[in-house]
Amino acid sequence: MQNFNESGLRNELIKAVEEMGFSTPTPVQVKTIPAFLSSDRDIIALAQTGTGKTAAFGLPLIEMTDISSKHIQSLILCPTRELCIQICKDMESYSRYIPEFRTLAVYGGASIEMQIKGLKSGAHVVVGTPGRTLDLIRRKVLKINNIRWLVLDEADEMMSMGFRDDLDTIMAETPYEKQTLLFSATMSPDITALTGKFLKNTLEISTSKRNTGADKVHHQVYMVQSRDRYNALKRIVDMNPDIYGIVFCRTRQETKDVAEKLMADGYNADSLHGDLSQSQRDHVMKRFRSGYLQLLVATDVAARGLDVNDLSHIINYNLPDEPEVYIHRSGRTGRANKEGISAVIIHTRENSKIRELEKLLGKSMERKRVPDGKEICEAQLLSMIDKIENVKVNESQIEKYMPAIYQKFDHLSKEELIKLFVSNEFNRFLTFYKNAPDLNVVNSVEKESGNNRGRDRKDRKDNGYNDKSYSRSGKNNRPERGRKDVTFSRFHINLGSKRNINALKLIALINSQTRIRNIEIGKIDIERNFSFFETDSRYTKEIESSFKNLSYDNVPVVLNRSDMIRSDRPYEKNFRSANKGSKRNHNRVRI
Repeated sequence: MQNFNESGLRNELIKAVEEMGFSTPTPVQVKTIPAFLSSDRDIIALAQTGTGKTAAFGLPLIEMTDISSKHIQSLILCPTRELCIQICKDMESYSRYIPEFRTLAVYGGASIEMQIKGLKSGAHVVVGTPGRTLDLIRRKVLKINNIRWLVLDEADEMMSMGFRDDLDTIMAETPYEKQTLLFSATMSPDITALTGKFLKNTLEISTSKRNTGADKVHHQVYMVQSRDRYNALKRIVDMNPDIYGIVFCRTRQETKDVAEKLMADGYNADSLHGDLSQSQRDHVMKRFRSGYLQLLVATDVAARGLDVNDLSHIINYNLPDEPEVYIHRSGRTGRANKEGISAVIIHTRENSKIRELEKLLGKSMERKRVPDGKEICEAQLLSMIDKIENVKVNESQIEKYMPAIYQKFDHLSKEELIKLFVSNEFNRFLTFYKNAPDLNVVNSVEKESGNNRGRDRKDRKDNGYNDKSYSRSGKNNRPERGRKDVTFSRFHINLGSKRNINALKLIALINSQTRIRNIEIGKIDIERNFSFFETDSRYTKEIESSFKNLSYDNVPVVLNRSDMIRSDRPYEKNFRSANKGSKRNHNRVRI
């Protein structure tokens, strides 16, 4: 089978597939479609996410469905609501020239009454999540005792999400004579046990080695101290101006914290975690899919079944506990024959986990150095120039303004004009990364990469770094929070926790109003109706002017100067003397 015309599918399906832009079948489609059409054997297909699995089982299911019958003939189980909806949409697209064909999606978080109504109206194929499917079976409105085909899509994901018992119960309700297709990226012990219990006379199809990652994914490792993990993340992102990816964290709280820090630092990011309602989740995903968000910070559970194309990066803020989970994460990039990067930020005690991952992947993971300020500024500058070079000029719109502009710049040479323009756009990055410390853990990284310590010291000096200026108690690579001689201005603002203000939101407000990302911020104290914060006194005028005529949450913002504070002056003493006798529930945050 070299193309869909040789697949044995009817013309209506081939026409629909070609109109969707698919001309050459993927490896999993090449192997699965003929086997599914010509045999009644159960099939186990090992394939990564994003390899065209839906068409591999969806097209043959439509081809073999008896349209004249109104009974449910196929049940497709998948791990999440998002994947359930996506499969249903794909099936509808494949069958666009077969109007009698009916597909129904059933999943949690939506009206079960509407889904029951849909089942009573009739459907040839039901696509469902295990929990809602079992609920409908127990209500005796979803009858699967006569289905001909059962598809388990991303079976390993369903197992890792705790659906083993649900799957056992559902599969026990299906007829023995049915044909089962199981798709999985890995063959875990749970999957092996499931196939041994319910599948018979199996045919195994594999487009990749068992438990290995996608070929188009480049695996990278960055080693830093644990305290530098977030700063390393920012540098990786800044080094890739066009990044579009997912940052995976261990816990809901860590996901929230990282996302809030990224947003406060001016990045197009948001979080996806289990505390979000379905409407909030849909809103975040809509912004991410549309490209408005560059970074989605998520837990593994919250990101289950997300189907987003063209991801350039998967960044593991922490290594997952199970190596197979890393493979799932990395499989979200490098799809549709495109290159992708799966990066891991680790600390010094995680080398053994990396070696374990390399054995599972069957390939080495590239040891990368966290980029320094010079490298990041160069990458950002070249990216900006590329974007300007490719801007489409609307001559008719700007023509009337050009004479005045030419006159304004008449005294400048081309070289001077370019320098001014670049400086205006780029000074923020140059200032932010001036004298930025080296975050790399020298010994561990160089042992892995084969470099030597002397070369590292030379590189750091060439890039303007000085170990002594970023040392504490004689230990290298421990950056100071700020200069000891800096003077802070202290401000009082009439926004507090009552207005859902916290430290990170306050920092984000300062950044957005001043449009300066490198203002050094000292201590922050959040009260119920007001807050105090400290900033570098060199930016006092900018802060005072930027908060004029500002409203927040429909409340006029009032910002007042409090006092001047040296960075080595005890904060507690200042705070208590300025607020003597007041009784408050303190929520002090040191930033």
